[in-house]
Amino acid sequence: MAIEAPGGTVEFGGRAVARIGFGAMQLTEAAVERRVAVDVLRRAVELGVNHVDTAGFYGAGACNALIREALFPYPEELVLVSKVGAEHAGRAGLVPAQRPEQLRSGVEADLASLGVERVDVVNLRRLDAPPGLLAEGDQLVDLDSQVAELVALREEGKIGGIGLSNVDADQVRRVLPAGVVCVQNGYNVLDRSHESTLEACREHGIAWVPFFPLGSAFSGLPRVTESPEVGAVAGSLGVTPAQVGLAWLLARYPRTLLIPGTADRAHLEQNVAAGSVRLDADVLDVLDRVA
Repeated sequence: MAIEAPGGTVEFGGRAVARIGFGAMQLTEAAVERRVAVDVLRRAVELGVNHVDTAGFYGAGACNALIREALFPYPEELVLVSKVGAEHAGRAGLVPAQRPEQLRSGVEADLASLGVERVDVVNLRRLDAPPGLLAEGDQLVDLDSQVAELVALREEGKIGGIGLSNVDADQVRRVLPAGVVCVQNGYNVLDRSHESTLEACREHGIAWVPFFPLGSAFSGLPRVTESPEVGAVAGSLGVTPAQVGLAWLLARYPRTLLIPGTADRAHLEQNVAAGSVRLDADVLDVLDRVA
């Protein structure tokens, strides 16, 4: 029997993907046992997830290694999405890697670590603004040069689609001729600072992939699950606050793709189940006014 796609499907990178995918970063951030991480990845695929988001710099390469161990040989329908723009530099830890040759090196490393000939989609993580690392000195690279390198990699068959991460609306529109398949920006029911970027995606039919969909992992910034309004809606519907936050994102734009991350099997199953949560007009009106 065919597995139902969580949240329905959207065309992405030339294939139909479930609107609820999986972000793999927490598999290394949470410091769980390797067998637990492998089990979570395999369970995600069992539940119909066919979009896994990773980066070579997550866990200094450990994240890609887990994905390969858990899922290789990869199901034909699985879309692997990676990210370039940073790298690990030994004791220095995570550092910017924005220069075109560094982007190419990051893609080559992904190909080797994931064991593929082509990465389905590669996101360019710009470091112009928070959160996280900021570019300085020779890492201040113009967007056109970076995208030109990704286009060259696409023409060589090493990547399938080009995405952008942590960008504004003007940057999205600027590189439209290159063909952008998705934009990854921080966005959730409490933080809509990138609303104009979402509008640019709407205008051009680009997939929207919000990171921090349930609030920021950075100290002092709000968490969706702690919002009284979200909690009240969750109580009235008999679901969790996290599921309300994810369902709101799905309702916000038909081409939204979610990549909630977790290292816990039960939380994974709850996240996937959010695809079945329906928010009526009155509830959406309440949540739309939260921010």
